[in-house]
Amino acid sequence: QVQLVESGGGLVQAGGSLRVSCTASRSIFSINAMGWYRQAPGKQRELVARMVSVGRTQYADSVKGRFTISRDNAKNTVYLQMNSLKPEDTAVYYCNIETVPYTYWGQGTQVTVSS
Repeated sequence: QVQLVESGGGLVQAGGSLRVSCTASRSIFSINAMGWYRQAPGKQRELVARMVSVGRTQYADSVKGRFTISRDNAKNTVYLQMNSLKPEDTAVYYCNIETVPYTYWGQGTQVTVSS
């Protein structure tokens, strides 16, 4: 069984930056995609960023140009760099790794952006 542990969330003022990380407990093979999702209070979980491979990424329209997803295979870690944060980015952020046949989720890390 693989565990994903997120870190790096916190409180930041609008316009600031944060980087959240997600580290897998062991190497994962046959990864189809890695991504970040978020869920704000009272809202459904939504895709923020997803990487199929280096150079093949997708972002929610609301974060394009501000957020960047990246990965470090040697560290079994995926990152989400968040710049120019807005209060509407406040949510619990979850990392996600898709393999065949399993999909893994982290426990979530809170990101709060104050105005």
